[in-house]
Amino acid sequence: MTFPTEVRTHLGAALGVAQFGGKHPDAKPWKGEGPGVMEIVEDHRGDTFRAVYTVRFAAAVYVLHTFQKKSKSGIKTPKSDQQLIASRLKDAEWNYQERFGGRHA
Repeated sequence: MTFPTEVRTHLGAALGVAQFGGKHPDAKPWKGEGPGVMEIVEDHRGDTFRAVYTVRFAAAVYVLHTFQKKSKSGIKTPKSDQQLIASRLKDAEWNYQERFGGRHA
């Protein structure tokens, strides 16, 4: 909720497309966690915001992490953010199994 309104609106629209089984034009595969993990990057007034989510499951879209890119040089996502995304993906898999019995897409 701390992101600028324009960024929240854009990310929300992209996630809405994912919820209905589509792929927003700005969504691209997230490297490192395999298929079904996507990223949306939104630039706003010189800052970069990201949302990483998974569409691996038939009945749910899980947002794994949203963050503002802090580094002014390079495009590599910090290791701590990568680890958080991997951990939350495991949590999402467990949660999905518990809630829906594991029906994958």
